[in-house]
This record gives sequence, C-alpha cells and structure tokens, in this order.
Amino acid sequence: MVREWARLRAWRLALRVVFGLPRPLKRLVAGPPVCIDDQQLDLDLQLLNRVGELLSSENEDHLGEAALAEQRRQADFAAEIVAVGAPDDIETRDLVLPGGDGTIAARLYVPPAVPATSGMIVYYHGGGFVLGSLDSTDPLCRLLAAQSQLRLLSVDYRLAPEHPYPAALDDAIAAFDHVATHAADFGADPDLLAVGGDSAGANLALVVAHEQARAGRPVPSFVVALYPATDAERSGGSRELFGSGFGLTAEYLMELERAYLPEGIPDDDARGAILRADDLDVMPPVYLATAGFDPLRDEGEELAERLREAGVPTLARRFSGLVHGYASFTAVSAAARDATLDAASAVRAGLSLAVREGGRDGVPTVVQRITRAVG
Repeated sequence: MVREWARLRAWRLALRVVFGLPRPLKRLVAGPPVCIDDQQLDLDLQLLNRVGELLSSENEDHLGEAALAEQRRQADFAAEIVAVGAPDDIETRDLVLPGGDGTIAARLYVPPAVPATSGMIVYYHGGGFVLGSLDSTDPLCRLLAAQSQLRLLSVDYRLAPEHPYPAALDDAIAAFDHVATHAADFGADPDLLAVGGDSAGANLALVVAHEQARAGRPVPSFVVALYPATDAERSGGSRELFGSGFGLTAEYLMELERAYLPEGIPDDDARGAILRADDLDVMPPVYLATAGFDPLRDEGEELAERLREAGVPTLARRFSGLVHGYASFTAVSAAARDATLDAASAVRAGLSLAVREGGRDGVPTVVQRITRAVG
C-alpha cells in the first residue's frame, strides 16, 4: 500500500512538472504540430500521446486474461493520477442496485448545497464495454456533478468478455428503470432525470433512452453523450484517418467490439448499433459531443444528423483539437476540461429548461436556449 501510494505521488509530481512546462518547451517535447482534416491537435494532448508512446508496452492492446486484468488495474490507477484538481467536496455514497441479472454496484455523488430534491444524471462509464469501473470514472463524475450542480449516479455495469452483449445494456436499463421508479430514494426528482456517459457509456445512455421510450417505460428528460460508439463493425472514414497515433487505435477498437459483440450485431436488433435504428424519433433531447481526432468521430456525428432528421432536438459539438477519452484528461488539458464543463452545463440547462417548456412540445425552444446558455 505504501509502495503504491509513493508511486501515485511520483506520477502526480511528474505530471505537474511535464504539463507545467512553458509552451515552447512543451512543443519541443511533443514535436511539430499535428494537423489532419483541417484540425490541429491540442498541444497538451499531443504531449500526453508522446508520453504514452514512450511508456507503452507491445502487448497493451491485447485482451488476454492476464493483460485484461492489468489494463483494468491500470485504468483505475490512471484515474488516481489525474484526480488532481477533481472536486473533493462532493458527498459520495456507494450503493447496490438491481441489474439485469442480480445486483450491481453504483456510487451517488451529491454536490454541496444541492437542494434536498434535485435533478440527477444516471451515468455510465466508458472503457469499450471491457474496461472501466466506479473508481476509473470517479474524477470525471465529481467534475460533472460539481459543474452541473446535479446529483449523479455512476453505474458499474457488467463487463465483456466475461459478460458479452447484452449484459451491460441489461444492467444499464435495469439501473435507470429502478432510479426512475424510486427517485425519492436518491433525492432525485423523477421529472428531472438525465442519462449520460462517455464512449461505451455514451452508447449505453443513448440506447437506454431509446429502449425506455420504445417500451413505454419512464424516459429520461435529457441525454448527454460524449464521443459515443454508435455503429460497430464499420471501417473507413475517421476510423481509418485517426486509427493510430491518437490513443484509441482502430485495431484495439475492433478487439473491444468483438469482445462485446462476439457474434456481431444480432439480426433485427439495432441496440448493438443505435445508428441503425429506424425509430429515433422517440428519443428525448440529446447533447452529443465528438472529438476531432477520434476514430469514432464520424459515427457520432452521423447519429447527431439522423436524430435531427428524425425531429429530435439535438445539440452537437465537435471539439476539433481533442482525442477520444478527453473527459478523462481534464487535469492535463485545459481544452479537454472546457469541453467536459460544456457537457455539464448543457445537461443542467437541458433539465431546467425542459421543465419550464412543459415537456416535449417545447423542446425545439429548449435546444435553442441550451445553445445560447452554453455558448
């Protein structure tokens, strides 16, 4: 334990030194500017990529049992490293919720001075359906709760390959359904519930909202989706353009998809690839953010366009200089932090304005006002 604490402290110190360098020195270490598709990579994230390249191992992109266990441990450790600057005045409580097959863990975040009953975000962590935990997403959840001034419930769904599709989705749906029908137990207003997530978690948030609406069950009032996975088994476009050199690689992405969907997307079941759903018009308002240097960029933006075509109020953001997973890099990149705070502000505005406008009939005005509110 002492050894791990010392290692953590050393990493935090190293980050402060490296990312506290003057900009010219950062540029010297990171290398020449990276410009692709009329976009320039954020300097701090380019520096982070450079550090990652120096520290990476040959086997880090493989999902064998031993390698996977180490990757999960490293994901939690990395979150501890970047926890510097995460709000520490948030009240937290670990809970147990009903899942799709048994119980699952969850963590409730309550900002200081929040009303006794408030809106709440039901949040699903990223990690390609294979990695991630309550601990790995803890700094992000603290930041979102603090900025939005909403309660946030982080859900620890089952992971592949031990639990392939639809285990994660079943847990995500069960968790939201339980919250919606027992909102008072969490200090939440049942009319002020949002779902959110990053990457794989953003996929789950979108599909949960879609499934709840299709089934006639309680529907979230708002969805916040950060760089979502929306269409498995695709190639070309941003998956090719940004498929290496920017953290998440196209090769590793395919491994993750095969782990979650070992038999591919089931016939007549678009839940594994929500971009292919033909009834997106049932969705509540959506905030969808993409990163310019992300293999998943195109499919996220295609979903935003399809949502708009279906008449769903949709606020789409592209943060052109950022990479996949930027919401986990807020301690080292000001641009990543600003983008993450943008999402938190949007969900707060979305829940507030949706109530004032009286539900779905007023949602076009809601989205216009959210756009003005978050700039």
